[in-house]
Amino acid sequence: MFEKIVIANRGEIALRILRACRELGVKTVAVYSEADRDLKHVRLADEAVCIGPAASANSYLNIPAIISAAEVTDAQAIHPGYGFLSENADFSEKVSQSGFVFIGPRPETIRMMGDKISAKLAMIEAGIPCVPGNGEPLGDDDQANLKMAREIGYPVIIKAAGGGGGRGMRTVHTESALIAAINLTKGEASAAFGNGTVYMEKFLEDPRHIEFQVLADSFGNAIHLGERDCSMQRRHQKVVEEAPAPGITPEQRQKMGERCAQACREIGYLGAGTFEFLYEKGEFYFIEMNTRVQVEHPVTEMITGFDIVKEQLRIAAGLPLSITQDQVTFTGHAIECRLNAEDPKSFMPSPGTIEQFHMPGGPGIRCETHIYNGYRVPPYYDSMIGKLIAHGEDRDSAIARMKTALSEMVIDGIKTNIPLQQSIMADAAFSAGGQNIHYLEKKLGIH
Repeated sequence: MFEKIVIANRGEIALRILRACRELGVKTVAVYSEADRDLKHVRLADEAVCIGPAASANSYLNIPAIISAAEVTDAQAIHPGYGFLSENADFSEKVSQSGFVFIGPRPETIRMMGDKISAKLAMIEAGIPCVPGNGEPLGDDDQANLKMAREIGYPVIIKAAGGGGGRGMRTVHTESALIAAINLTKGEASAAFGNGTVYMEKFLEDPRHIEFQVLADSFGNAIHLGERDCSMQRRHQKVVEEAPAPGITPEQRQKMGERCAQACREIGYLGAGTFEFLYEKGEFYFIEMNTRVQVEHPVTEMITGFDIVKEQLRIAAGLPLSITQDQVTFTGHAIECRLNAEDPKSFMPSPGTIEQFHMPGGPGIRCETHIYNGYRVPPYYDSMIGKLIAHGEDRDSAIARMKTALSEMVIDGIKTNIPLQQSIMADAAFSAGGQNIHYLEKKLGIH
């Protein structure tokens, strides 16, 4: 195991990584921007290094500064968390070239999965079902593109090959709108991602978003930890996640989970990852693979009793997986509510000082947050300030515990989305389970 690692992130995930390191006896180096010197993990880390001003481009995205922090503290490895540089192949490559271990997949795997076209082709080759559409880049031949859309069948969706986070995609319902949509998406993709390549797929009208958690080591072993349902979304951003997914049978779980694990073996995957699918009418369709730990990993940990972050560290240190597939068991149900510093109605960010904070407790409750009384939420980063997770013997029990925990939680001084989460937990359709990815936006009146 490593003696010391750099945590190249901020907020609740940085604190989560620090706690895993503490359990394994690994020393930690926190890197932070000038705006983040009061973060909880910065105070708790063995060492802390300021890597730049508040703007993430000059701090958390500053590759030379992060690698320099590893050099001056004699760290051996760098954990990127999620967001920022976690899926940046150049960062992974430069970390390795500088003599450190990147706690994540190899650069070539990140590149393959970061380009949605190459990812789809790799998955087709590995036997993973994909959304109808050949995955090839769209050229400038309008007639060929019109013909392809007719063969796939409307509605279709135009997607940027280098897109992510719900950006760089446009739905087309009629032939007359296709060419303009392709050109618009190309322009947006080029401006946003530096890559104007786009492709076309069938647009599924009422799918759910279901993903499978995988882990793979350097000895050719790969396992899955079941699936999560992330269908409660707003503008392609997840709001509530749960595991297991309502309505997915043990047979479906075993079949798709093993397919994902086998795909990891075939592409030489290393570390933790997530296969994301759209699920409609009993069929799974691959959309992308996230080559990092997910925000929603705690719900999987709660139903399996397995620590995904500690396993990331073990794998990166060159150790084999600590469990085999037949040792993975699923107990009860877990739900996660993302907690954001934002207006619950307008969704505008709400930075400011937290005047009073009370964390809920009780059986099956887990709270992942970096905030505390007097902490100032900065305006420079993502608005997520924590996650509340509830585990129960079944889904109804998990929802009941979540309702209680949300009612106990106090965050004064800023606005949060707790009222939104309470309305979701009280919603009859959510309680029934199995709603599609458009349900929450329709409930909120977003079109």
